[in-house]
Amino acid sequence: MTPTTLFILAATCSLAVPVALFLVLWRRDARRLAADNQASEARERDASSRLAVAEARLAAAEQALSAEKELRQRYEGQVQALTEQRTRTEAELAALRASSQTEIASLRAKNAEDRAAEKAEREKLEETFRAQFRNLATEILGEQSKHFKETNKESLDVLLKPFRDNIAEFRKRVEDIYTTQTAQRGELKAELKNLMELNRRITTETTNLTNALKGNSKVQGDWGEMLLETILDSSALIKGIHYETQYNIKDAEGHNLRPDVVLHLPEKKDIVIDSKVSLTAFVGYTSAETEEERRRYLAAHTASVRQHVNELGRKEYQRLLNSPDFVIMFIPNEPAFLAALQNDAAIWSDAYDKKVIISSPTNLFALLKLVADLWKYNDQDKNTRDIAACGLKLYEQLVAFTGSLEGVGTALDKARDAYDDAYKRLCTGNDNIIRVGERLRRTARLQTKKQHSARTLEAAGEDDLPGIPATEAEGGNPVPGAGGEE
Repeated sequence: MTPTTLFILAATCSLAVPVALFLVLWRRDARRLAADNQASEARERDASSRLAVAEARLAAAEQALSAEKELRQRYEGQVQALTEQRTRTEAELAALRASSQTEIASLRAKNAEDRAAEKAEREKLEETFRAQFRNLATEILGEQSKHFKETNKESLDVLLKPFRDNIAEFRKRVEDIYTTQTAQRGELKAELKNLMELNRRITTETTNLTNALKGNSKVQGDWGEMLLETILDSSALIKGIHYETQYNIKDAEGHNLRPDVVLHLPEKKDIVIDSKVSLTAFVGYTSAETEEERRRYLAAHTASVRQHVNELGRKEYQRLLNSPDFVIMFIPNEPAFLAALQNDAAIWSDAYDKKVIISSPTNLFALLKLVADLWKYNDQDKNTRDIAACGLKLYEQLVAFTGSLEGVGTALDKARDAYDDAYKRLCTGNDNIIRVGERLRRTARLQTKKQHSARTLEAAGEDDLPGIPATEAEGGNPVPGAGGEE
């Protein structure tokens, strides 16, 4: 081996070792870099997944927050509207009381003024009468003193009769005025008495209703049922068709259950509406004078509403009827409904979990409007189906009539063909009956009173008849005994 070869080998070996070392290090770094890239990609995917979950949760939270804000705004609007309505009602009541008191005071003042004016007018008339009488008496006595001495008593009566008549007329006028004013005072007194009696009755009935509703659960229940029926009557639904009251239901054990209202839906489904009244604690809450009393009564009112929810949920009316999976608990007092929701925000959702939907009169009106629309659309759909069925029957009858008419046409065509064939044999064909008959008549020189018309003979080809001409046949001697008609 030459030195050059050895040198080349040595150089090659010296280069191969660094290259191999470089390749080993490069592969290790490449594997580490690939592992780092995979880890980075995994971390990136995990971060993206967590980001998507966080964004979904954020969107759900924003949606829930928006719904809660909307619900809170709606409830706040309802509370504000009810508060304004209550304020307006109280203001109207106060204005009515003030107006009544003002009117009573005005009527009393007017009555006193009328009495004073009447007394003054009567005194004025009496004074005027006295003055006129004095003047007239003085004038008469001054002018007629001699005449009175010369005349008798009858002349004096004749002289004083017109004056007496005037006095009687004046007295009658005064009495009429007094009678009229007395009657007017009587009517005014009667009106004042009626107004005072009406005010007393309103106050008494209001007090009685408040006391009855506060202390008698049966009266509260009847009042709630009455308001529920009033709302139903004012809707577009018909009793006995779209809803029934005091509907009897038997549970699995055979016990009779009687909800206040069963609201019928299309497709033979029902919704139970039961009125629940909680007024005792709420009245105490509204009339409480201290904040402590208000909190105590409000807590008792909320507990009463929850108790009604639990009782209604345990009855499970929706399982006994072909009903949606809920029943409606109707609270007839809107402020009581809102007070319970404001004090316990979870009461509605808890009731919903028990298959009970709490409804106020406002919400019930909306529900009844929805049910009425469902019935209207159901009736429209039924009418549409009936119209379609009638249209189908009409079309089927039209097809049958067309077939029958075509049969009639076919029969008419056959009859026409038979008629044409018979007419041909009678009039137009070769050796038709008329032509043969005419030939026979002419050949036999028959004389008849009736003959075919010229048009018929022309159609039958009478001019082509062989044998004796028609003129000769007409003038020939008749065959004895041949007097028949052709």
